[in-house]
Amino acid sequence: MLSELGVDIYLHMFEYGRGEQKELTKYCKEVHYYKRNPFVKSFLSTDPFIVKSRSNDRLTTNLNKDPFPILFEGLHTTYPVFENLLKGQPVFVRAHNIEHRFYKGLSESESNLFKKRFFKQEAKKLKRYQQVLKKVNGVFTISPFEQAYFFQKFGDHCQYVPAFHEVFKKQHLKNKGTYILYHGNMMVPENVKAALFLIKVYKGSKFTFKIASSHVHKTLVKEIGLHPNISFTHIREENDLSKLFEEAHINVLPTFQKTGIKLKLLNTLYQSKFVIANDFMIDDTGLETLCERANTKAEFLNKTEMLFNTDFSNDIVNERLQILQQFDPIQGGQKIIDTIFN
Repeated sequence: MLSELGVDIYLHMFEYGRGEQKELTKYCKEVHYYKRNPFVKSFLSTDPFIVKSRSNDRLTTNLNKDPFPILFEGLHTTYPVFENLLKGQPVFVRAHNIEHRFYKGLSESESNLFKKRFFKQEAKKLKRYQQVLKKVNGVFTISPFEQAYFFQKFGDHCQYVPAFHEVFKKQHLKNKGTYILYHGNMMVPENVKAALFLIKVYKGSKFTFKIASSHVHKTLVKEIGLHPNISFTHIREENDLSKLFEEAHINVLPTFQKTGIKLKLLNTLYQSKFVIANDFMIDDTGLETLCERANTKAEFLNKTEMLFNTDFSNDIVNERLQILQQFDPIQGGQKIIDTIFN
C-alpha cells in the first residue's frame, strides 16, 4: 500500500523460524531480519515480555543510520523509543489494540494457570508501558473505539486510520449456502471459548455447523465429535478457507472481549455471506449495520433461522461494499503519508 503510493520502505522485522520472505522484496528497498530474545531473559524483565523480547542492538543501530521517519507497527515494537535510543527521527506508531486490555482478556479466557498468570502480569506491565506513546510524534489508531481511548489518554496526535483491507467485489456463485461457519486460530484461548459457546448453541439443532482452524485443538475436536450436526475442518492453506466462505450461508463471530476491530470480521464480510456477531465484536467498528446482532443462545438461534430463509442478493453485496469503502488501503495509506511527511 505505502509502496504503491511511492514510499521507499526499509523494513525491519522479527522472524519466528520461517526464514526470509522473498515476497517482501517486491515492496521494500531493504528488508532486515532479527531474532527475538530468549523467553527467560525477557520474561523476568519489569518491561512487557512482548516489548523486551524485541529489544535488539542491531535494530537500533540500523534505525539510526538514516534520518528517515520511523513507523512502528504495534506497541510491542517500540523498545528503542522507550529507552530513548533513537537520534531524533520522527516517530509514529500504528496501534493494533489497547494492549493491556487485550492481555487482560486473554488471562480471563485462559485455563492454564501459568499462562493465566503470565497474561495477567503482561497486562499490568503494558498498562504502565503505554506511556511511551507520549514520546512519539503520532499514533494511528485502528478503530473508532480505540481512537476514543487513545485520544483521551494522549491527545490530538492520535488519529483514526481504518484497518487496511483489499476493497473488492466478491463474486458469489450462489445466493444461498448450506451451513454455519466459525473460523479462528484455536491456539488462542478466547477463540476456543467462543467455539465451545457456539457448540452449546447449535448442538442438537437442525443446522449444520462447521468449526475451522489451522490448529487442531484436541479437547475441542473431542467435544465436536459428540454432536452429529457439528464438524471440524482443518485449514491447511488459504484456499481451504475461501472454499468454506463460499459454501457457508452464515458466519458466527462472537468474542468475549472488546478489542476494537478484528480483521477476521472484515475478511468475512468481504469473502462470505451473512454474519451474526455479538456486541463485543461489532460495537464501535462502523460495521454494525452489516451484521445481525446476537448475544444469547436464543438470539443466535433466532437469527440463524431468519437468515436461512433469506437469500444473499447482489443488493446486499453492493450495500456492504459502500460501507467497506472506508477500509480502502489507498485512502488509509495516503492519510498516513500526509501526516508523516507534512
